[in-house]
Amino acid sequence: MPQGTLEVLLVSAKGLENSDYLCNMDPYVILTCRTQEKKSSVASGQGAEPEWNENFVFTVSEGATELNIKIMDSDSGTEDDFVGEATISLEPLFSEGSLPPTPYNVVKDQQYCGEIKIGLTFTPDPEGGCDRGYCAQEESYDGWKESSSSFS
Repeated sequence: MPQGTLEVLLVSAKGLENSDYLCNMDPYVILTCRTQEKKSSVASGQGAEPEWNENFVFTVSEGATELNIKIMDSDSGTEDDFVGEATISLEPLFSEGSLPPTPYNVVKDQQYCGEIKIGLTFTPDPEGGCDRGYCAQEESYDGWKESSSSFS
């Protein structure tokens, strides 16, 4: 399983179902990769066609196979409304390295309810990462190599 850094460019969404009946909704996005969660800014008053153009960085470790996107509508005074969600498989990204901003279907109750445009970049760890906190490095001294180990 690849380890490294996942960069997510949250571009925009369109065709979202407006959950505010009297005014435009104020959407924001919660991005989750395994146990890491990031939250976008609120696109105040942008309704069903919000734009964010924000970057998020996740550390990819063993077992990370997808990025979950949840779109919410920020409501003051009441609980935020769930607008829809998208799940993006990271497998194609691990082999390609980067995917340009691409529209992904947003669903709610298994029904299509718009799309969200996201760009992805994966940068693998050059050393392949440290396994369970143990890192082994080789140091070179005038042509001689010496192995050193460190526990972090």
